[in-house]
Amino acid sequence: MEGGFEKRDEEIVNSVLVVLYHEDLKKTIEKVAKAGGEITEDIFSFPGGQRFQFKDPAGNELAVWTEA
Repeated sequence: MEGGFEKRDEEIVNSVLVVLYHEDLKKTIEKVAKAGGEITEDIFSFPGGQRFQFKDPAGNELAVWTEA
């Protein structure tokens, strides 16, 4: 893997996705929406678990996952 920091004036697309963990995705997705988060990917399954993605009120995209 490679990485680093770079200063840009343009909007960054496909940046790092911070993934948080919680055991109860349904409860968490409701809390995120109630707090003003924009759900960008509803709960979906992937190998090893389930997750959803959202943008916080500042526009940062994050995800929450749980084991299947």
